[in-house]
Amino acid sequence: MSTLATRRSIMTLYSGTDCVLSHACRIVVREKDIECEVVYTDPSDPCQELAEFNPYNETPTLVDRDLVLYDPYIINEYLDERFPHPPLMPVDPVSRAKQRLMIMRLNRDWLGSFKALQADPKNKEALKLIRDGFIAISPLFAEQEFAMGEEYSLVDVILAPMLWRLPVLNIMLPKQAQAVDEYAERLFARQAFQDSMSDNERDLRGF
Repeated sequence: MSTLATRRSIMTLYSGTDCVLSHACRIVVREKDIECEVVYTDPSDPCQELAEFNPYNETPTLVDRDLVLYDPYIINEYLDERFPHPPLMPVDPVSRAKQRLMIMRLNRDWLGSFKALQADPKNKEALKLIRDGFIAISPLFAEQEFAMGEEYSLVDVILAPMLWRLPVLNIMLPKQAQAVDEYAERLFARQAFQDSMSDNERDLRGF
């Protein structure tokens, strides 16, 4: 057990200031109104505390007394189970499996391209993959309010930070994807989303 962890009496989330998955974890914290200290880290100035907790020295990292978690998907599911209201995962195993599969696909198919585009804004392949992906799922949001149906879920928690970053990545969706833009505005209007943003993330859109 980390001696540093035992000194922390409040849950702590170590977070990047402009990281999709760190942002997603912060949204969960705000949606559930969890008493949690968010500690922002700077990649150019390594955080000694974070290095003690996480062998990969990466964000997000959650410290809850003697428990340390450093996978964003595990963090979000843990928070949802530890603080069950409001629920962000369905109760039945089939729906939970479908949600996990959707999150896995976002991770494999889109998040890698997001990172590639952030590293190289001229990466046309990554830009096309993200743009075409949102166009492909646009009909879904013409039929339902959120990604998995009528209930806000952990899938929406991941999609919201991605959608927020589209303009700064020079990704403009065509009119045929208007349903995605309307879905994004619903996500951005949530108080938890607004409260979750770092100063860097607010500056992405001059918020």
